[in-house]
Amino acid sequence: DGDAWRINGMKHFITSGRVADLLIVIATTGRTDKGKNEISAFIMMKDQVTPVRKIHTYGMRASETSELRFSDAKAEILGERGRGREQALTVLDRGRISIAALAVGIAEAAFDRANSYANERKQFGHPIGNFQAIQWMLVDSAMELEASEVMTLHAAHLQDQGQNTTKESAMAKLFASESAVKICDRSMQIHGGYGYSRDLPIERYLRDAKLCTIGEGTSEVQRLVIARHVLKEAKPLILAHREPRQPNT
Repeated sequence: DGDAWRINGMKHFITSGRVADLLIVIATTGRTDKGKNEISAFIMMKDQVTPVRKIHTYGMRASETSELRFSDAKAEILGERGRGREQALTVLDRGRISIAALAVGIAEAAFDRANSYANERKQFGHPIGNFQAIQWMLVDSAMELEASEVMTLHAAHLQDQGQNTTKESAMAKLFASESAVKICDRSMQIHGGYGYSRDLPIERYLRDAKLCTIGEGTSEVQRLVIARHVLKEAKPLILAHREPRQPNT
């Protein structure tokens, strides 16, 4: 359509899909010489798409998550045709660091509440923090929280230096998100019945943390990404030369 393109299809789980004024879309624009899908990035105004519905999610309920329909939606190509995959991956590395930071924030809130509750809640005349079972849960959470923060800051620092952070972003996102779920679960356990109720925000922390293991690539995808990079970094194994053993006479 002149210099513009027309896009058709559906897209699910779009954050701010119904409220954003401008949309960036990744779409297939043909086939490459190797027979793979050619991926390109586009930019368009919101009046070109039709909101289908708001998706009601388990957690992060304040997020406007939507389903959108594209029917001959007019869009301008963003950058060069066929470079959409590279553009998306560049944004994805940064997005995974953001998800890791989000997970750290949720986990810290859950841990702080659990730690305070363990010091203030008394059973049998003593704070429950005096009991070894509670102490072990707090220790595990404290270590995971500290490690998550260090990994996230390390990935962010490398990103600021202009380095490729695909592996580090995936590592930070994977570890921080899975740790956040465990930390929130322990916080709920420490709070007992109050943690399971809506009187406290503990159950919301757990629901919100779960998104971090899914958004910007699931935990399983992160493990695949990390594995590829780790295997490429393997150093050749140098074995000392040994003379062949002579047979006994």
